[in-house]
Amino acid sequence: MPSEIIQWFPGHMAKTRRMMGECLPLVDLVIEIVDARIPISSKNPEIDRICKGKPRLILFSKSTLADPTMGERWKKYYRSIGLPCIPCDFVSGAGMSEIEPTVRNLLAEKIARYKEKGMANKALRAMVVGIPNVGKSSFINRFSKTKKAKVENRPGVTLDKQWVVTPYRIELLDMPGVLWPKFNDRRVGENLAITGAIKDRILNTDEIAVILCGRLRKIAPALLCARYRLSESEIADITDYELFTLIGRKRGLLISGGEVNEERTASVLLDEFRSGKIGRITLEYPPEPKSAVKKEMTADADL
Repeated sequence: MPSEIIQWFPGHMAKTRRMMGECLPLVDLVIEIVDARIPISSKNPEIDRICKGKPRLILFSKSTLADPTMGERWKKYYRSIGLPCIPCDFVSGAGMSEIEPTVRNLLAEKIARYKEKGMANKALRAMVVGIPNVGKSSFINRFSKTKKAKVENRPGVTLDKQWVVTPYRIELLDMPGVLWPKFNDRRVGENLAITGAIKDRILNTDEIAVILCGRLRKIAPALLCARYRLSESEIADITDYELFTLIGRKRGLLISGGEVNEERTASVLLDEFRSGKIGRITLEYPPEPKSAVKKEMTADADL
């Protein structure tokens, strides 16, 4: 794995972890957003530690880019360990209607206590957490029906916390995205780089694109071949790098002398995977239902 992935940990991340711990007593619930294509790699294990004891709801962002069959398996797994989860798409709005009733169900006892005290209209408060570029700001804007949270298709845009009011008497605390200090599992770093959770400008995108080619030929060969007009026999006995350059040639991404323009080829591959143009693909299997959370975070769960 490129050393840049291991070392990428801006100073504001430590500040964010402290901020989360300080703000936790102010909220009733934690809404954690993970990328449906990489539900393990995009789930910061430090959030489990920091938010322990608070009711939690998991939202699978970008679910329309993920394999729907695998999405159902992930949903079943999380529910088996007591974490309700909802596959969502914050652009189309898919799954959004399930969020408010799920929050109220999770906080039913607290809502009942408020009613007993004559505080039936008291707003509930939820902290929204997740890694950079997972879709927190898009979720907040969609759920609040405002544009209070800044949205860009790159990590690290939200740098400070802010409260956002919604029409549902649920106030959202938007927190900056937080990665963890060290990726012990090589594939975690690769998955974050492939999906765009780490800034491309600090990575060797050619290397990441070659890794992506290796993943796709294994888990989605038909989709890969269809997108780039390849045959499965054509890609059977070549290296991942040779597959990468073959795709560049098929797309005519060449420089003088007929060599493949590797920078442009890498950009095309990563952009088309991230936008779903290659197909709906999930890079990680869920553990078996009722497995321990510890096993979930340490098992080799990649496809």
